[in-house]
Amino acid sequence: MRRKWFVFAPLAIVGILAFMAIGSAVVMALWNWLLPTLFGLHQITFWQALGILVLCRLLFGGLGRHGGFRPNFRHRMRERWGSMTPEERERFRQNMRERCGFGSAPAQSKTESAS
Repeated sequence: MRRKWFVFAPLAIVGILAFMAIGSAVVMALWNWLLPTLFGLHQITFWQALGILVLCRLLFGGLGRHGGFRPNFRHRMRERWGSMTPEERERFRQNMRERCGFGSAPAQSKTESAS
């Protein structure tokens, strides 16, 4: 088991560093090609491109695992929804409409309100 980690860890580190280097080079090339011409901005260096890449990862990609703060959320909700009775489902829908600000219930049709 230790033998696998001894081989895998350096390869993973090299792969991450290569991805960062290629990504930074692509960001730098695109920035220096487009933005000075379009918006009159200054050209950037490799290290500034790496900083932009890290900043975008922090702002848009999150940290750690993919999937946000609720792993398997859809799977768990599908299981819960499947175990609900039709009355519970309707109560849940109504509750979510109220909590999300979409009114207490859908509007009644004219024929229902006339009777």
